[in-house]
Formats: sequence, C-alpha cells, structure tokens
Amino acid sequence: MGVVNVTPDSFYDGGRHFDLRRAVDRAVEMVEEGADLIDIGGESTRPYSTGIDEAEEKDRVLPVIEALAGKITPPISIDTKKPGVARAALDAGAEIINDISGMQADPDMIPLAAGTGAGVVLMHMRGTPEKMQLLTKYNNLIGEIKAELAAAAQACVQGGISQPRIVLDPGIGFAKKAEQNLEVIKRLDEFEELDYPLMIGTSRKTFIGSALKHRSLDDTPDERLMASVAAASLAAFKGAHILRVHDVAATRQSLAVADAVRDGRYSQ
Repeated sequence: MGVVNVTPDSFYDGGRHFDLRRAVDRAVEMVEEGADLIDIGGESTRPYSTGIDEAEEKDRVLPVIEALAGKITPPISIDTKKPGVARAALDAGAEIINDISGMQADPDMIPLAAGTGAGVVLMHMRGTPEKMQLLTKYNNLIGEIKAELAAAAQACVQGGISQPRIVLDPGIGFAKKAEQNLEVIKRLDEFEELDYPLMIGTSRKTFIGSALKHRSLDDTPDERLMASVAAASLAAFKGAHILRVHDVAATRQSLAVADAVRDGRYSQ
C-alpha cells in the first residue's frame, strides 16, 4: 500500500504532495513501482497533532481521488476517521476506508461501510493522536492489542460488515512507545489467531529513529529508508499481509528477496 499524504504537516512527507498534480503524479509513480493499493490521507495523525475539520479534509483529498479514479488500476483507500469524508471519498472512487480509530471515533462509520460494501482497515489506537502518547501503559501489550482489535472487528461484523472485508492493523506508533512497537513486530505472528489479514505501517516512523540513535547512527525521517525497508521485510516474515509504505520500489525489491528466501525458489 503506497501512502500519499495530502497534508502540509505529516511527519515525513507533509507538504511534498500538498499540490494536486504532485499528489496524483506520486500515486501514479507508486503504481508503476508496484503498489497494489494507494492510500490517500488529508489529515496528519502524527503524535500530538490536533486534526482539521471535515470540510478542509474533503478539500484536500477529493480532488486527488477524483483525478486517480479510472486512471489507476489498484484500489484507492481513504485514510480518515470521519464518516462524511469517507462517504465523499467512496463516491469519488475510493473502495476502502482506513480508519485509525478502528471505526470507534464516530458511530456512523460502521453503518456507512456496511451499506456501501467498502473494505475496511481497523487500526489499534487509544485516545486521539493529540493524547495517544499519554496512553502507552499496558499490562499485557500483545494480549490487550489483540483483544481491542478483536472487539473492533466484532463490532463491525455485528454492524453488517462481512469478515472478508476486514483487515486489522496493530497500529505501530499509535499509543505505543518505541520498545513496544518493536515488540509488536517481533510478535506479529501471534496476531494470526485473530483470523484476519494484517496490515502494518512502519515506514519512516519515530521508533525506527530511536533504534538508529541507540546504535549511534545519524537519523532524520529522510534518512530512514534502509531501516524502514528492513522493518517492513521483518514484518512480512512475521505474518503481515499488507505493508503500508512511502517507498514502494525499495520495499518491493526487498520483499522479492524475502519471498525467494521463504519459498526457496526464484524466477528464471
């Protein structure tokens, strides 16, 4: 899943694709690099961010989705927790709702997804982006994340969303400290018992920077490419089905080697 943030303030690519043409061009480029999905977001959810109103979010994402619909083959995902934005995005050509709140921020989101037939990604988070890093205390990290994701999925099923349309995301970087993010990746295979496909987003995130600093290496989001690819490949080895990334081409190359190692074969 290639990420296109149509924002001025996202932690890594904020401002890079804020212009319509640049956002569309980057999405098309990601498809050419091998993206299977394109995720469009108009509201930064970095730690301590306060969010924007629905009208502004629509103004950012809808022109991009409208321009891409029919132009690219991979499905388009809308990264939002607002039902109004999601509905408008689906009308514009999106097919998936990627909700960082696990469809718990607004009670209208589940009926919307159920009624439209959209695919959904339910991410694990506690609180809001503004306050989530104050909510990182867990007695049983993996057990609690699994239980909360299972509850979110069950609410969706009970609300009319069929199980095959649901993907779960353990929420790397959301209400989790650096060492907790590493533990989630290390133990990702334990989420298989939930019986849903798993998406994971490690790309360019702060926990990677923390690992690099621990090794006395220089670090900024711009310098996290190789480390991000390593984290994505490890996540795939541990059971991730979808990788949400900024760097499609590099991740594709790494996964090709990982697949060959895992499967013991290669293309001739």
